[in-house]
Amino acid sequence: MLKKIDLNSDLGESFGQWRMGDDAAILPLVSSVNVACGFHAGSPAHLLQTLKAAAAQGVTVGAHVSYPDLVGFGRRNMDIASEELTADVIYQIGALQGLAKAAGTDVRYVKPHGALYNTIAHHSGQALAVIDAILAVNPALPLVALAGSPLLVLAQQKGLTAIPEAFADRAYHSDGTLVSRTAAGAVIHDARHVAERMLQWVTEGGLISIEGTFTRIDAQSICVHGDTPEALAMVTEIRRLLTSQGVTVSSFLAH
Repeated sequence: MLKKIDLNSDLGESFGQWRMGDDAAILPLVSSVNVACGFHAGSPAHLLQTLKAAAAQGVTVGAHVSYPDLVGFGRRNMDIASEELTADVIYQIGALQGLAKAAGTDVRYVKPHGALYNTIAHHSGQALAVIDAILAVNPALPLVALAGSPLLVLAQQKGLTAIPEAFADRAYHSDGTLVSRTAAGAVIHDARHVAERMLQWVTEGGLISIEGTFTRIDAQSICVHGDTPEALAMVTEIRRLLTSQGVTVSSFLAH
């Protein structure tokens, strides 16, 4: 049974007058925040506001880098040359580092967003481009990635610290892969059920797959997407249930 676990969420995704998620309510409940870097969401003023709030709460900050896709919210696949993708990621990390310094905090890790996250989990070419970007900026920055993905091994081979994460609201196959969002039952919406599954994972090291078998998931962090209607209820219930069972919610950097 794990005694400590990281709980992360995607924040800073509002843009100007357009609002995404309830950042103010979610922030005190998580231990790490993946802050947008302006490529899929997040206006500079809103990012600075989010970073100041994270600094005040003592929450660990990560750069939520993305494809350059504001219109598609970073959820569209893109065929980008490796050199261009590396430059894009360096640019995003650097921008967030500057804002973080002004807010009194630091960027402590990198977690790709949306389509980029899914693509580099298995696409070695784009994965290496992202890894090269992190190495160029700061080799000490950990990379948060999908539990069980080849990316974790590749990142470690290149000298990065790789942090595997599990998704609170997603169903898993018996082989440990995520069920496609297009399949029935792929996304779990009930906050209580989500929290109970995360408690099972923390205490037993695995979950019941969509096929009905116990499946081991090796991870160091739990992700709750901040842009879903149930996000606040899920984070609240997960934290309440875990802490009631003696599990401390804290950043993976403190473990």
